[in-house]
Amino acid sequence: MSTVRCIDLSLPLENFSMDRDSPHIFYWDHHEGGRRTAKAQGFDPDQIPEGFGLSAEDVTLNTHTGTHLDAPWHYGPTSEGKRARGIDEVPLEWCFADGVVLDVTHRKAGELITAQDLDKAVAAIDYRIKPLDIVMIRTDAAKRYRKADFMTCQPGMGRESTLWLLDQGVKVCGIDAWSFDRPLVYMKEDLKSGNREAFLPAHRVGREREYCHIEKLANLDQLPRPFGFKVSVFPVKIARASGAWCRAVAIFED
Repeated sequence: MSTVRCIDLSLPLENFSMDRDSPHIFYWDHHEGGRRTAKAQGFDPDQIPEGFGLSAEDVTLNTHTGTHLDAPWHYGPTSEGKRARGIDEVPLEWCFADGVVLDVTHRKAGELITAQDLDKAVAAIDYRIKPLDIVMIRTDAAKRYRKADFMTCQPGMGRESTLWLLDQGVKVCGIDAWSFDRPLVYMKEDLKSGNREAFLPAHRVGREREYCHIEKLANLDQLPRPFGFKVSVFPVKIARASGAWCRAVAIFED
């Protein structure tokens, strides 16, 4: 009998102010949950046995909060000359596949992850990327979650490095950082200097080539090996949405 081990690659959704897209979560305890249900259904809350109410939460958040999958619609209205797909139209076959981790932790905050970086990272683990592999870029920026510099501490992907992955047949890739691109604070300086092409180049590739990327992965450093496992990143099915939250999981079968 084989054993299955799952490693969580997701950041939690929580009331937290460091992330620009922080959710607001209101927690109904069992007492208030019971009274709320009673009032909604039109009966006396005092008729409920004490403490027997059901807990619940009300959550207000952006579809790009926490660990999430970006749909082609996020990048632009069209992709490869056709209407871009929303998150509810992304093929599920893209979201469960062999996983591979590429280590680019040598890159510093604000730096560009190049195609050469990825090529070297693949060679270092003696692997060949194949179509539909889910490729995850390890920067270790997720270790700064809950720190003031979480949104600025990372390097980011560029046009050439993103195309390099897509040329291998990759449809879903991801990064353990706030954004797939470099931090906005660095791209803002590029815009001031007149370099418009440096603004969100990895995202903009999605207008030419259909793909999805995952942002805010976590725990890539905890994987026992860089390949030889499955990854599940199924997104919540939100009609016509540009992205959705996913519980990213690495699945090892020994």
